[in-house]
Amino acid sequence: METIDTNAQVIENSIKDILAYIGDDPQREGLKETPKRMRKSWDKLFAGYKQNAKDILTTTFTEGSCNEMVILKDIEFHSMCEHHFLPFTGKISIGYIPRGKVVGVSKLARLVEVYARRLQIQERMTGQIADDIMQYIDAQGCMVVCEAQHLCMTARGVKKQQSVMITSGVRGVFHTQKEIREEFLNLIKK
Repeated sequence: METIDTNAQVIENSIKDILAYIGDDPQREGLKETPKRMRKSWDKLFAGYKQNAKDILTTTFTEGSCNEMVILKDIEFHSMCEHHFLPFTGKISIGYIPRGKVVGVSKLARLVEVYARRLQIQERMTGQIADDIMQYIDAQGCMVVCEAQHLCMTARGVKKQQSVMITSGVRGVFHTQKEIREEFLNLIKK
């Protein structure tokens, strides 16, 4: 039998209250375990609060470093809109120009997860990823492009099913040198 702490029980009771608020019976068969399932789901969906970018990006390599662009494109992510508590999903492409050291490729995907696994807005998440690459990898520059569909746009409100929001974070030489920015954008095109 699972033992559950007081905080977890408070959360589960709150979820029962929400289920009752929306008009359902939290005691019916299909919902009896829903509060526990939601709590456990939230542990994964919001795991980014228990992680930080510095820990992920501090392992770097000087061997194999270059002065050329490094790109990881189409990193899938799922996040939750802080305004409506609804998901938004998409992909992020990251490009950076090293300054004597590179980071393992999986670390870039993990960096995306740090920020995607929090209550977010897309604009802030894109900037946070770009800022951390500059700070912890000490890149000459970087660019992050995020494309996402927001359930708050497609399922409620204006209900625009095909809308895709695109945001970018442009730092360092990507900001000051147009040709570098254009090279990155051309390389991440489908």
